[in-house]
Amino acid sequence: MIERTEKKTLLAGSILFQGLSNELINRLVSISRQKQYCKGETIFLEGRPSHGFYLIIQGQVKIFKASAEGKEQTFYTFGPGEPFGLTTLFLNKKSPACATSMVPTTVLFFPKEKLLQLTVDHPPLALSMLSGLSQRLCQLVEKIGSLALHGAPHRLSAHLIYLAEQQGRTDQVFLDMPKKQLACLLGTTPENLSRIFADMSNEGLIKMNGKCVQLLRYRKLLQHK
Repeated sequence: MIERTEKKTLLAGSILFQGLSNELINRLVSISRQKQYCKGETIFLEGRPSHGFYLIIQGQVKIFKASAEGKEQTFYTFGPGEPFGLTTLFLNKKSPACATSMVPTTVLFFPKEKLLQLTVDHPPLALSMLSGLSQRLCQLVEKIGSLALHGAPHRLSAHLIYLAEQQGRTDQVFLDMPKKQLACLLGTTPENLSRIFADMSNEGLIKMNGKCVQLLRYRKLLQHK
């Protein structure tokens, strides 16, 4: 279990709660519950009622849809400090996708009814969450645009830049998921992804070493993005 002060720090840094008063952060901590998931454990399923949303303390979660044949399409992967399960937070609808932990994961869970009551009692909380949800919507539009208008090499470059920004480095990044899942996230096949990695290595843009990707020409990758 993490300490209350750690929870407050985590919430204050979230895109949903930035700038909120200490009193509101304390109220949010009070209604939250800490949960833990093993690698590969289901957090929620598509088509099931939504009971709240989650904020990742540590670990990684993927949001995806699965067909009856078992084929998956990953929409997002989230890491520490990021919220998920927000899609139906203000709607009386069922979850439109599934969520699974990719590694051992610890989250804070916020029950829907208690959170909605807080937004009614404290309008600044509702405005802050609206701002965070708007940011997520912009990210989704950018992702859809990238998938629709650009090829897989462009999408991979954009993902490497995203990892560089998340990890605070421009010299190298560590892949945050297996290549099969990364291929699914980028809307391509594992075989094609391997070819793109090989092409980028031959061009002198990157150098592969397991999960570590050295970014030999970061500015060039920015142009690809």
